[in-house]
Amino acid sequence: MKDNELLVNILKDQVVPALGCTEPTAVAYAVAKAKEVLGEEVQVLDIYCDKNIIKNGKEVGIPGTHEKGILVAAALALVVGKSDYRLEVLKEVNDESLDKAMDILKMDMINLELKKDTDGLYIEVVAKGMKNSSRVLIRKTHLNIVLVEKNGEALFSSEAVKSEAPKPAIREKIKEFKISELKEFVDTVEFEKIAFINDGIVMNKRMGWEGLHGDLGIGLGKMLNTDETDFEFYAKSLTAAASEARMAGAPLPVMSSAGSGNHGLVAILPVAVVGENLKLDHETIVRGVTLSHLVTIYIKTYTGSLSPVCGCAVAAGVGASAGLSYIMGGTMTQIEGAIKNMIAGISGMICDGAKLGCAYKLSVSVAACIDASEMAMKNIFIPSSDGILDESAEKSIQNLGKVSSIGMSNTDDIILEVMMDRC
Repeated sequence: MKDNELLVNILKDQVVPALGCTEPTAVAYAVAKAKEVLGEEVQVLDIYCDKNIIKNGKEVGIPGTHEKGILVAAALALVVGKSDYRLEVLKEVNDESLDKAMDILKMDMINLELKKDTDGLYIEVVAKGMKNSSRVLIRKTHLNIVLVEKNGEALFSSEAVKSEAPKPAIREKIKEFKISELKEFVDTVEFEKIAFINDGIVMNKRMGWEGLHGDLGIGLGKMLNTDETDFEFYAKSLTAAASEARMAGAPLPVMSSAGSGNHGLVAILPVAVVGENLKLDHETIVRGVTLSHLVTIYIKTYTGSLSPVCGCAVAAGVGASAGLSYIMGGTMTQIEGAIKNMIAGISGMICDGAKLGCAYKLSVSVAACIDASEMAMKNIFIPSSDGILDESAEKSIQNLGKVSSIGMSNTDDIILEVMMDRC
């Protein structure tokens, strides 16, 4: 197997704990870094984000609070944010820090603007104090800082920034592999090198239990939780409940996948629930979840970190279909067939921001990935000549990325326009 270490490093980079929705959290991460570099009290904070960051940050709850949105996350980052915590940057939030953050917001010192004419994920934070200024720029992926400045002098700058192009993230290297090579890696990698994947199973199940047994969200997970012995309904209910709790601001981390906590819920929970229901051994389940993550990451390199389509369906859902087929003993043909079945069935679901309603999209994605894998295990495959499918899973994924990034290039503008009309 070529370069096992590269895939392990990609997993460690892309499968990380996240507290709260990753878009406002990524902004908070940049704010915390800018605050630390500034080295004095921030007097003015200017934030510039691409349309997808604003879309996904508008209606989502901030962990440990009853508040929503990017401005709240930014204000909290000024009070308690620590960049060393990465996507858990706001984990020290409490009532006292929230009160201070709300006072900051009343001062109108934080400005949030849409960054137009930029491709892909973009977060720029400029912090100004009495004597100094700092600037932090994130491109491509949520934690990928490509520029840090103090008083106009670069403390860190990737070569890519100088040509106005983001430095390629490590996950882009996954394009060097075929799906069959990802499966070979999962089959053969020493288990201790991927044992950390189990942390995500534990973490995300805990968020699901919080949603099922707490008083969060809209009650979708509880409604679906009719019979824990029916693995399909339980997988849907646990995933939906976890999303509800997370979108409502439950102060618990989840394990993300490819930069998204909700992606992590879909990539992990269906595979874990089905595997446990089938009484499979723990190692098989962890290896299946690992394949789910890898396929999710692979797809996101083509659709982009943030896109007009719901990545919980077209990336994590497809990844989960591969993971499910794997743990059920599927052949390579069946695993790739599940991927193509999933792409054929759910590729049109749009992303209209992070919010409570995402829980329903996640439950639909879980049901679809279970169907897609069960079809494949019975050798039922959507024909490769259908729609955007192709003979190979890789080309089908590339076609999906083309439709998402090029074919729907104006979709996000319209979605954001519709969302902002309500303001």
